[in-house]
Amino acid sequence: MGDPAPVSTHPTPAARPANPRQAKTWDKAKRLSALRDELQARPSTTLDLARRFGVGQRSIQRDIDALRRMGHDVVEHAGKTYSIPRNGTLLRPAEALAAYAAIRLAHHHSPALGTHYRHALHSISLALPERIRHTLNASVRDNGATPFAERQMEQVATAWMEGRVLNFDYRRPNGEVETGNELCVYFIEISRTNLAPYVIGLERRRRAQVRTFKLSRMANLSLHQDTYELDPNFDPKQFLSDAWGVIGSQEPLTVTVRFAPEAAYRVLEGGFPNTTLIRRDGAVEMEFRAGVDRSGLPRELMPFLLSWGPRAEVLSPPHVREAWLAELREALARYDVPPARNTA
Repeated sequence: MGDPAPVSTHPTPAARPANPRQAKTWDKAKRLSALRDELQARPSTTLDLARRFGVGQRSIQRDIDALRRMGHDVVEHAGKTYSIPRNGTLLRPAEALAAYAAIRLAHHHSPALGTHYRHALHSISLALPERIRHTLNASVRDNGATPFAERQMEQVATAWMEGRVLNFDYRRPNGEVETGNELCVYFIEISRTNLAPYVIGLERRRRAQVRTFKLSRMANLSLHQDTYELDPNFDPKQFLSDAWGVIGSQEPLTVTVRFAPEAAYRVLEGGFPNTTLIRRDGAVEMEFRAGVDRSGLPRELMPFLLSWGPRAEVLSPPHVREAWLAELREALARYDVPPARNTA
């Protein structure tokens, strides 16, 4: 059997025109667009490009001339390769793979922006060799993300890029709905804990302070006619310095936790933010610094602490220890019951 036909890694275009002349023009336009992407991704020879697109080298040379007439800065390198500079620095292969892996992780575990993630993965893959590009792109599945969340991100992105005030309603975790929020978008952060996107900015109508909003809880988004300037003093690194995920606070809390010996090696492997080792004697004691919500609890840290089960004990502060114990007691009371006996 012969080799299988190559599979295109480019998005499927709309149906081709029925008229042969229109179809030829359509094919040329598609090839020019794909050729531009290739030349922006890496320098290539006309021979490589001819093989890539299944045409002759003369056709590729004519396409390069066409791109130049269209205003693209096609650079010839020592008469052998061609490239088109992009804004910013092109990713090196290892950097492209690292970026691809990070977006792929978000695509798997936070499907709300599935289409945006897939398009970003395809764009990054253009910086990688063709022989691995198809495998990467073929591994990305449509996870059924809702278009609603993707439209939300598009409006947030437009507001941020154009400096437009964003109007929206917001559903708080307790179910209460805030209406008529007006936000000057400063930053978008992906939470470490759930990989969900959060929008950070100055909410100017209610409290005139920088706040954090979960994207999926924002509704009825629209762009206000007003514009705004970014606060030059806003430092996202400082704002999120004490956040376990995305919740920061002016007075972060330090939580002391003792890990049993059987969990010690896992804790010592590290990788946890805002963490200090304070004692090691078979068991391990560590301090975790985290932002708190209005109740004074480090809400983003609590699931992490509970995930260790009996292998971790919250030592202080007292109100965090009591909240941790209350969760364990409720689970025990709810599920530690003997199974119903079958009397049939």
